[in-house]
Amino acid sequence: MRHGVRLGIDPGDARIGVASSDPSGFLATPLDTVARGEGDLARLAALVAEHEPVEVVVGLPRSLSGREGPAAGRVRVFAGELAALLAPVPVRLCDERLSTVTAESMLRAGGKKGKKRRAVVDQAAAVVILQTALDTERTSGSPPGELVTTRSEDA
Repeated sequence: MRHGVRLGIDPGDARIGVASSDPSGFLATPLDTVARGEGDLARLAALVAEHEPVEVVVGLPRSLSGREGPAAGRVRVFAGELAALLAPVPVRLCDERLSTVTAESMLRAGGKKGKKRRAVVDQAAAVVILQTALDTERTSGSPPGELVTTRSEDA
């Protein structure tokens, strides 16, 4: 397992949930919710500057069959823009199937209801995405998901 903080991101249409890990890469915890729109990438860059992660993990929405639809395409574009902004910090795409469903379930089980749950569900989904990535790396010994390359890296 590589040492260092990681950030997990759940990019939604209205909000972006952000989670962070401890330096040992063992446990993911909620960090922030960023409003989607003007300034969102700058806020994420500020969080990266503040927490100095070894990588950023972005959830890639896939259908249950594993196919990618329009939402996955939008996330790929977002991840590419983020990778270009954050370089040299690597950005990885990791499967996030059912992360929001899992997060909602955990919050309901914890007694969060209505508006209180909606306010933190994006962060909770980011925690699920990041924790899955951490667990995958711990068991496989390899970085999780797919590395996002920027256009300059492709050339």
